[in-house]
Amino acid sequence: MKFKQLVVAGLILSITSFANAAAKSEFVVQDIKVEGLQRVALGAALTYLPVKVGDEMNGFRVSQLIRSLYSSTHFESIQILRDGDTLLVRVKERPTISSIIYDGNDDIKDEQLQESLDGSNIKIGEPLDKTVLTSIENGLKDFYYSIGKYNADVTAIITPLPRNRVDVKLLFEEGDAAKIQQINIVGNQKFADQELLDQVELQFDTPWWDFMSETRYQKQKLSGDMETITSYYKDRGYLRFSIDSTQVSMTPEKSGIYITLNVDEGEQYTISDVELIGDLLGHEDYIKLVLPLTKGELYNQAEVTYTEEFISKYLGRYGYAYPTVTTIPDINEEDKTVKLVLSVDPGKRIYVRRINFQGNASTSDEVLRQSVTQMEGTWLSNATLESSKNSLSRLTYMEKVDFETIRLPGEDDKVDVNFDVKEQASGSFNAGIGYGDRTKLSLQAGIQQDNFLGTGKRIAFNVSTVSYQKSVQISYTDPYFTIDGISLGGTIAYSEFDGSSANLIQYNSKQYSIGGNIGYPIDEFNRINFGLTYSSVELFQNTPYIQTTRFNNQFIDPNNPDAAIKYDSYLASVAWLRTTLNRGVFPTAGSSQRASFSITTPNSDVNYFKTEVDTKWYWPLSRNQRWSFLARFKAGYGNGYGSVNGIDQILPFTQHFTAGGSDSLRGFENNTVGPRGIQVSPSLVLTDPNGVPIYSGPENDTISISSRSLGGNAMALGGLELIVPTPFVDVDFDNSVRTSIFLDVGNVWDTEFDYNKYKQLTINKSFNNDDLLDYSDPTLFRSSYGLSVQWLSPMGPMVFSFSRALKEREGDDIKFFSFNIGQTF
Repeated sequence: MKFKQLVVAGLILSITSFANAAAKSEFVVQDIKVEGLQRVALGAALTYLPVKVGDEMNGFRVSQLIRSLYSSTHFESIQILRDGDTLLVRVKERPTISSIIYDGNDDIKDEQLQESLDGSNIKIGEPLDKTVLTSIENGLKDFYYSIGKYNADVTAIITPLPRNRVDVKLLFEEGDAAKIQQINIVGNQKFADQELLDQVELQFDTPWWDFMSETRYQKQKLSGDMETITSYYKDRGYLRFSIDSTQVSMTPEKSGIYITLNVDEGEQYTISDVELIGDLLGHEDYIKLVLPLTKGELYNQAEVTYTEEFISKYLGRYGYAYPTVTTIPDINEEDKTVKLVLSVDPGKRIYVRRINFQGNASTSDEVLRQSVTQMEGTWLSNATLESSKNSLSRLTYMEKVDFETIRLPGEDDKVDVNFDVKEQASGSFNAGIGYGDRTKLSLQAGIQQDNFLGTGKRIAFNVSTVSYQKSVQISYTDPYFTIDGISLGGTIAYSEFDGSSANLIQYNSKQYSIGGNIGYPIDEFNRINFGLTYSSVELFQNTPYIQTTRFNNQFIDPNNPDAAIKYDSYLASVAWLRTTLNRGVFPTAGSSQRASFSITTPNSDVNYFKTEVDTKWYWPLSRNQRWSFLARFKAGYGNGYGSVNGIDQILPFTQHFTAGGSDSLRGFENNTVGPRGIQVSPSLVLTDPNGVPIYSGPENDTISISSRSLGGNAMALGGLELIVPTPFVDVDFDNSVRTSIFLDVGNVWDTEFDYNKYKQLTINKSFNNDDLLDYSDPTLFRSSYGLSVQWLSPMGPMVFSFSRALKEREGDDIKFFSFNIGQTF
């Protein structure tokens, strides 16, 4: 309005001045002069003049000229004068914005304010339009009023500067939001006030400790609550329910709000029949079979909406991306029934012209296209699009993936599909710190790149420096070695291992290995991998235990029994993998399964096999999937086959399964769960006639039990995990931060060794290990509970966890606990 007034005033002033200067006569322009220009170039100003030399000036041309100059947005005031036959245009330029300052804004971030101002062209370096600034003031006040801050005020302060510049300062006085004093519902008979108020977000008169309740009045939330109440009734058969009026009154000091909702409940209606009309493309029978709407049940608006969406999505699978599904209720007031007629118009089949990607600064389009199953030139399928989105989301270097279909102008059967991706760190620095009440402090480090140079290839160089192991590993994987999705990879590794520092029985080893693998996709969820690895192992400083002697004896040199044990093996493996997870990192829905079988070839120095299964299931507990439930299970078994040099083969103890630590049983220190090593000391309690001690028999032997684990050839691990919203973290960071409460359970045992025969022997009391033999009991599962927080840092996924072991039996004194901070994979 003010802008129009300025224009009218300018027109009147200019026309009056022009009339006086021209002595109320028209004239032919012989020259044009523009005065008052500072920032705007003369040539640019002349382009806005709809008059040139030789034109005849009159009142109409004056008004036309002024409108044109104002439309350029460069000028604050304009005068049109006549000097003889010269047209004189006198202007005052709008000042240039030198800086924009925000003061007192707590509810609105500076970035949000600047985005709003940019949309109105209020930017540093641009001319200032005061009328636009006034409308922004009013818009911000309306925003504060909508969230219940009726005392809020926003003032724009303009400070003039030299050279026709200004500073713009937006001063905010937000004040306190008005609190809801009471919410009244009038006209409800079927449901009590409290039952309805329990459904809504706005609350009043809440206890002091309920700090999560929303007692501030907000217009948008009131609208949402009214929809919630309406849905509550209509989902229970009250088809004609309505909120007839709403009164919102304020206390005189504008600090309290009273809300009154006047409702008309109506009667409950029962579905008398459900009819499908229109073109269902030959899928009528299937759609009727799965429809949730049933004759004889109460009308349910949520089920009606779900049915419309289901039919739309179902037809979308066959390329009909924009069907129209309308539910027409035929109400019978006499018997309070309603016949639902579903009218279906599939529209045209839609085809995809082009698939575009945006947001992928590092990853090439070619890599992303390899995960997209929707093809260009084929008909659009929403099921295929969702599948493509999930495939992209499962990439470990993708944090978020969305897509939208863009209809093409003039093409009613073609669309473009735009995938908007948000990348996350694909390279990671693998660092970890752990502490346990037995192992004390441990460290580890490594680097890895899952998306090398944006090609989707994985290259890793890992160096482990934990107390019990030093290792170096270089690996390479190309997940799309061929266009069909065949993968190819290889690994070279070297490690030095100290079992005593790893809570395992005393033995040291060195190992070299080199291997390759190739994978074949079965479909978008399943693939099968084949691998072959050569390993050379050297064992030394090997403390003899009953369980390990059987394996060691086949390699010991009788002439040099203290020499290191060496053996080579060729391990062939096959693995089946299936995943339907919705994300590669921090999934909240879907499942993953892995089953593998590996066996050494007959020409190896050791003959053994191992098989493992690992599965995870995620169930979302809320629609936004901020709450999810995770169930995990992992099992393994291994053993030897055949014989070498007449000795029946068993699983090498270096290949035993172990448990305990951040990747299996949290709360138990690394490798502390499982059978212990046993040493037997012959009892020499008798003497011969010459006084020489003689062996009195195995029943008098004593045994010593290692406090460290031996591991076992069988393993079963599981766990339950409740994924919860991370406190004090915004919902936008759910893909970057995860908090969970967990319960872990499991055990490791040895099926090839009879521990019962040793339980009758006397235990060497000097070791104080009376109950350690019980760790070999396969029926005694260990368990722990704790809290875990994971987050995506610039170095990759990191984890912090604190956990505590549970007692297995009455009288146990479990002291194990674990604190870990580092990277998780």
